[in-house]
Amino acid sequence: MSLTKQIISGDRRALAQALTLIENDDHSSQHILTDVYRHTGCAHLIGITGIPGVGKSTLINSLAKLMRKSGDKLGLLAIDPSSQFSQGAILGDRIRMKDLLGDEGIFIRSMASRGVLGGLSSTTAAAVDLLDAAGFDRVIVETVGVGQSEVDIASNAQTSIVVLCPGLGDSIQAAKSGILEIADIIVINKSDYPEVNLTKSYLREMIDIGSAAQTSGSETQNIIDDINEKLDTDSSIWEVPIITTVATTGEGIGDLFEQLLAHYEHIKSTGEIIRRRHSRLRAIFESQLRKQLYTKLSQMLSEDYCLRQLEVIMERETDPYTAATNCIKHFETNYIGDED
Repeated sequence: MSLTKQIISGDRRALAQALTLIENDDHSSQHILTDVYRHTGCAHLIGITGIPGVGKSTLINSLAKLMRKSGDKLGLLAIDPSSQFSQGAILGDRIRMKDLLGDEGIFIRSMASRGVLGGLSSTTAAAVDLLDAAGFDRVIVETVGVGQSEVDIASNAQTSIVVLCPGLGDSIQAAKSGILEIADIIVINKSDYPEVNLTKSYLREMIDIGSAAQTSGSETQNIIDDINEKLDTDSSIWEVPIITTVATTGEGIGDLFEQLLAHYEHIKSTGEIIRRRHSRLRAIFESQLRKQLYTKLSQMLSEDYCLRQLEVIMERETDPYTAATNCIKHFETNYIGDED
C-alpha cells in the first residue's frame, strides 16, 4: 500500500513519516501532497495565536478534551521557535498537552518555525493538508507566540482565535489591532486575574473602532447596511465574541467550544467558508511559486555571477536593490530569451 493510501486510511505512522518528509523538504514530499490534495477540504481548520505566557497550550489541552467528548478526531500542530543549532522545535508543546497523549483520536505534532516570520512554519499549510486528508474532523494550529505580528494564521485557518491575558499591558495589547483584526473569537485566559474586566473593556472598544473604520470608508456599504438594518436580514456579519476562560480549571472552555461551533456554522451558512478556502489556496500557491522561482533563479545564476554582484555592492559601485534588479534582467536576457 502506498504512503498516500496509508495516510488516508488513518495510519498514524505513515502520517508521521510524511510530515517528516515535508519538514525536511524531501524530493518525494510534493508527490505526496499532490496525491492527498483531492482528499482535503473536509476538516475545520482552527488557528490559535497570542503572545507568550497567555496559556495557549493549556487552553488547547482543555478544549481538545472537550472536543473528544463530542466525538471529534483532532490533529494538533504546535509551531515552536527553532533551535539555532539543530533547527528543531525548542519548546515541544506536546509536553504541555500530556493529558492528550495516548488518545487514538488525537495526533500531536510539534513543528519548528525555522526562522519563518508570522508565527508559522514554511511547511504548516502542507502539514494541515496531510492532517485533513488523514480524516481528522478538526485541525488546530498553535502559532509560535512571538508577539503582535502573527497574522499569517488568518490565511491558513477558517476560524482564528486570539488569546490574551489580563495584566500584560492591556491597553498596549488592545491597541495592537493587527492581531485583533484577524480574530473570529477572542479569549481572555487566566480570567481569575483582577484586571479581567478592564481588559475586556479595552478589547471591546478596539473591536468597535475597527468595525466602524471598516464600514465608514464606503458609502455604498453604508447604504447596504442601512437597508439590511431596516429589513433585519443582515445575517452575514459575525460579531466577534470575547470569551473569558481559566484553562487550568476548564472554566469557560464550554463557552469557547460553543462559539467555535457557531462560527463554523456561520461561515458555512453565509458562504464565507468558500472565500476563506480560496484565500488559503491562493496563499499556498503564491508561497510555492515564490519558493520555486527563487530556487530556479538561484540554480541558473552562477555562483561566480552572484559573488561579483556582492563585490560591486561592497565596493559601493552599486546598491543591493539595483543589483537584485540587474540579476533579474540578466536572467531574462540570458535564459528566458534563449527558451523563446
